[in-house]
Amino acid sequence: MASPRADRALRALTFGFVVLVIAVLGSLWLSSRQQAAAGWVTHTLEVQKALASTRAHLQDAEAGQRGYLLSGQESSLAPYFSAASVLPREFDRLEGLVADNPVRRAEVARLRRDALRRYDMLRINIDLRRQGQPVSAESLRRGSALMAEVGRTVERIDATEEQLLARRSKAAQTETTLLIAILLASAVIAMGVGAFGYLDGRRRVEAVVSARDALALANSQLKAEAASREQAETQVRQLQKMEAVGQLTGGIAHDFNNMLAIVLGSLDMAKRRLGQDLPRAEVYIDNAIEGAQRATQLTGRLLAFSRQQPLAPLPMDVNKLVGGMSEMLRRTIGEHLRVETVLAGGLWRAFADPSQLENAILNLCVNGRDAMPDGGRLTIETSNAHLDDSYAAVHAEVAAGQYVMVSVTDTGAGMPVEVAERAFDPFYTTKGVGKGTGLGLSQVHGFVKQSGGHVKIYSEPGVGTTVKIYLPRHTGALETVDVDTASPLETPRGVSEEIVLVVEDDERVRHLSVDALRELGYTVVQASDASQALAVLTIQPRVDLLFTDIVMPDMNGRRLADAARETRPDLKVLYTTGYTRNAIVHNGMLDANVAFLPKPFTLEQLGVKVRQVLDGQGANRPG
Repeated sequence: MASPRADRALRALTFGFVVLVIAVLGSLWLSSRQQAAAGWVTHTLEVQKALASTRAHLQDAEAGQRGYLLSGQESSLAPYFSAASVLPREFDRLEGLVADNPVRRAEVARLRRDALRRYDMLRINIDLRRQGQPVSAESLRRGSALMAEVGRTVERIDATEEQLLARRSKAAQTETTLLIAILLASAVIAMGVGAFGYLDGRRRVEAVVSARDALALANSQLKAEAASREQAETQVRQLQKMEAVGQLTGGIAHDFNNMLAIVLGSLDMAKRRLGQDLPRAEVYIDNAIEGAQRATQLTGRLLAFSRQQPLAPLPMDVNKLVGGMSEMLRRTIGEHLRVETVLAGGLWRAFADPSQLENAILNLCVNGRDAMPDGGRLTIETSNAHLDDSYAAVHAEVAAGQYVMVSVTDTGAGMPVEVAERAFDPFYTTKGVGKGTGLGLSQVHGFVKQSGGHVKIYSEPGVGTTVKIYLPRHTGALETVDVDTASPLETPRGVSEEIVLVVEDDERVRHLSVDALRELGYTVVQASDASQALAVLTIQPRVDLLFTDIVMPDMNGRRLADAARETRPDLKVLYTTGYTRNAIVHNGMLDANVAFLPKPFTLEQLGVKVRQVLDGQGANRPG
């Protein structure tokens, strides 16, 4: 609300401007009046000038006639003839000047008539003189009387115009005086308004400066408070981060220690039993292998959570993948649950890693099974979905567009909001000790995000839980690739004529790979680094497969393969590593036409992958 002082200032300024506008408009009106008065004065002077000129030409004509009558010389008639040519134009001009005044117009008409009569009398007298006849005194008397009448008419008109001129001059002078007075008043008012505006503006500027200083002080205090709050929030975030890191490392250490305890304990017991009880030693070795496999699965889940696992995405039919999982789900979740599938007709093709999607659906089904210990219904559903801009705006890392949706719904106990919000956190679990690692949902989350998709969880206590996976729609060619993830009944083997070059900088890992390949029937040559491998390729006449580690000093496996293919363009390559970095994986996806076997691997996995690559089937295909 404006202050009374501000209201008074506004009213005063408004009044001053209104008065100033009125004064300006009055000045313009008076100025136009003054111009009109000046025009009338000029008009009167023009009339008087025309009257004087007409009278003078009549007098010249009469003087010319008189001179001719006395002397008889034609040269004396020059003024007469000059007046004869000028007088009609003079009367026309005079009539035009008084056309707006009927009284004056009548007087000018009478003056013209009398003047023409006098001119005719002059012409008659001249003609008589030329004929040698005398001019009567009576004619001269009548002419003088008519000329006197013309003079009186001219004087009467001129006197009237003189009066008009006096009145108009006086009016023009009055209006000029009034205009000057108004202009002076306007100047005084303008100066007053200007002075008031200056003083009021100065007061306002002082008020603004004062407010600015107060605002700057408040802003400074606010910045100091914000900095303090930001520092406190940073400390809280750091504590939360350390808590999350502690939870993560604690979970990893707990699970790995358990697995290492199995591996080390079983190997130690197997070593003691080898010479005494071979069957018992084999049991311990099997336990060690199982512990190592669990450790492998754990590292795979950690890579999935951190979005670092190498994915091999393909255009795929999700309906076909879900339909093909029936037998696996029956074995995994048991007979006490009813599994339903609702597969959408006309489902778009998805672009994702089929084996990882299968693992994700399996993880969600296992979670659903654990949420329904007393039985229930598990529903797997597919559909086309479009996530619009409004949805993407309120969900981080979601791009608006078309997706293929896969959802898994259970009718279990459900989750409260605080549990659902942390469901994707690694090692977070509400299951009892020994019943879960807390990495299942985090693995699903990492895989979906790395695939460029979106995952959303909906849960209600006492009703159940739905997890929806949105995978990017494949918009390229409509063909899909069928991926057979089932293991072969027997481990594929090679023949001695097939030569494999093993390149590995870790000596024990290299020897293990060499022994495994020889066990599978292949002929093996080996190298400890890239330069040695290139030397082997130079002297070795034939190599069917380059089996190389990726992470090596000086030259990594990808650069080694590129250098080798410069001389052997048909050389087949199989990469292996425990961590892919960026040599063959970009944006989380395996490069096209790249064959990859992650460490650690079993003899069976090695045999299958080597056989596939040699047979031209093991490389990742472009989507």
